[in-house]
Formats: sequence, structure tokens, C-alpha cells
Amino acid sequence: MSWKDYDLFQPTEEHQMLRSMVAEFVQEEVEPQAEEFDRKEEFNLDLFKKLGDLGLLGITVPEEYGGAGLDALAAVIVHEELSSSDPGLCLAYLAHSILTANNLAINGGEELKKRVLPYLCSGEWVGCMAMSEPDAGTDVLAMRTEAQLVGQQYVINGRKMWITNGTLDEKKTPADCVLLYARTGEKDGRPLISTFLVEKGHKGYSVGQKIRGKTGMRASNTAELVFEQCEVPQENLIGEEGASLKHMMRNLEIERLTLAAMSLGIARRCLQVMSQYAKERKAFGKPISYFGQIQRHIGESYAEYQAARSYIYETARTYNMTASGQRLNSDGVKLFTSTVAKNIADRAIQVLGGYGYVSEYVVERLWRDSKLLEIGGGTVEAHQKNITRDFLKTL
Repeated sequence: MSWKDYDLFQPTEEHQMLRSMVAEFVQEEVEPQAEEFDRKEEFNLDLFKKLGDLGLLGITVPEEYGGAGLDALAAVIVHEELSSSDPGLCLAYLAHSILTANNLAINGGEELKKRVLPYLCSGEWVGCMAMSEPDAGTDVLAMRTEAQLVGQQYVINGRKMWITNGTLDEKKTPADCVLLYARTGEKDGRPLISTFLVEKGHKGYSVGQKIRGKTGMRASNTAELVFEQCEVPQENLIGEEGASLKHMMRNLEIERLTLAAMSLGIARRCLQVMSQYAKERKAFGKPISYFGQIQRHIGESYAEYQAARSYIYETARTYNMTASGQRLNSDGVKLFTSTVAKNIADRAIQVLGGYGYVSEYVVERLWRDSKLLEIGGGTVEAHQKNITRDFLKTL
């Protein structure tokens, strides 16, 4: 392939086929239900499981464990396409495929991976990751959930908050498994963090509350999880005790890249909607795209979208799924693209006027969904701090 034929956004035939497959699925299956499940604040579990039928729920998991064995660029493609229609469903997908399955595939022991990953990749199990707490979000070292080894099992006590996929339905059915971070001691005045796979049926694991009334991402369930004398077998420890901080941070890097891809999907859809509307809607005898105020909204949105698109895909192209130390650009793409998505969605509403303010025209929902991406998976303020620290080290 010559450089003239190279496509940054889908460089191989496999990537091209993947995008076509997901785009078709989105058009036929995701788009028709998106507004309804957002309005009902419900997770479409049946539709989610169809992603398993397509081989997408273990997108980056090696094939030997039931996954697709694809790269970060493939993960970005899937998240962009899903989010262009239903960011809420896409967020549930990210929590399962990236925060749970990918994390376990990279950091788990062989026996645990062989036993659990096929269930996650098929969609038979729905997984989630539990790190944030009622009083500990960005400051993960302030977490209070503790695990103590008692005989051949760990006993875990604590609460986790804002957990995507934490519950599967209105009956507060818990996720089939939770990749849980907890304190297992202290060294030199700093807490030691360990990772556990808690499974449905483990004594002491339950859902505290399903969180309702969210501004956006309503089609993904968010819950409080309670661990009260929760008993977890010793073999469900992921990696070594007290050594989880490094792989926690490594998994946050791919999380932030795929969250940026979600922002890109939102930005793309909003740009398409506002531009099409501006071509068709007339004022004073002319399409409103004729007027400078509208041209500014569209022109700035297009330039920002293309800049974000190039930054994300170049970062994905060079991303190493098993390496650490890629935070500078994983934070960079999320910092930039999350705000770009929110701003483009805001402009789309402005271009559509009253129509943009109601759910029928999609951009109202995408505008609400976009705001979480400046908060979840790391706030914009946390990214600004991380980027400054990491960039200064390169000078």
C-alpha cells in the first residue's frame, strides 16, 4: 500500500469491514430504540447481548479467550459508530468491553481468564468496573473500600458509586461480575490497592441504589454497589496484592481513548444534523446556511471535528495495548474531544432553534450525553493536571 492509499481512520481491510458492520448494525438496530430507552432511563440488555453475537464484547480480548483480538484502533471505530446514535448504550459497552474484559485479559491470571472471559465476550455475563466511591473519585488513593485475607478468601467491606452496569434492571439485579479496586494495606504512608473479581452470588455483594434523574447517558444503568462482609475466593485476586495502581492507570489510558471516540461520534452526528438542517431550512427566501451566523457554527464545528478525529486516530494507531506511560495523549484526546463534542452539540441546537430543543431531532439528547464525557473517566481538570505534568517531563 502506498502512502496515497493509506487511510488513517480505517487503515486495513479488517478495520474497513468492522466499521461497515457496526454502522449497519447501528442503523438497523440501535437508532430505532435510542430515544425510547433514553426516555425510559432503561438499559436495553437484549440489544447489548447482540453485540456479543457480532463478536464485539471482547473487541481487544485475545481470540483464545473468546475475543476478537483486535487493536485500539478497532476499539475506537466501534465506540465512534455506536456513540453517533446511542451514547448511553455505548457507555455500557465501554464499561463491559474495556473496563472489565480488556482489563482482565491484560492483568488477570490464566485460570481466571479461561474461566471468565468467554462469558464476558459472548455476552452471557455483563461486567463492570468499580473504582469511584461516594467520597473518592479523581483521588483514587482516598478510597475506603478494604479487603482482608481471612483463610482462603478475602473479606471486602465498602461502597462504590457511579458504577456503569452496576445494575442490569429496575429490580436492582447486580452485574454478573465486578472488577473491584480495594485497599489491602499501607506502605510508606500510601495505601496499597489490589484488584478483585467479585461475582454475582458472592456473599455480601449487592446493589445499593440505581441512580436515576441523570442529565444524560440515561440508556446506561448507573448504580451504587455495596460490599458488606463480601466473601471472595483468593484465586479471584487479579495480579499481585497491593500492585494494582500501575495496571489501574494503564487501563484508564485505553478508557480515555475510547471515551474520546465516543465524543467523536457525538460530534460527527451533531455536525451532520445541523448541516443538513441548514441546507433545507429557509429564512427570508434563502437556506439559513447562506447567513454568516450559521456559517460560523458549521465552519467552526467542522474544523474542530476534523482536528479531534485526526488526533484520536493517530493516538489509536500508535497505542500499545499492553504498555504503560501513554497518558499524555490518552488524556489529551479526551480533554480536547469531550469539550469539542459538547460545543458542537450546543451549536447544533442553536442552528435548529426550537427543533433542536426537543428529542425528535436527536441533538438535544446528544447534548445532554456529551456533558458526562467532561466528567466521567477523569474530569477535564484532572486531564489538564496530568498533561501538564507529563508534558513537562519531555522538555
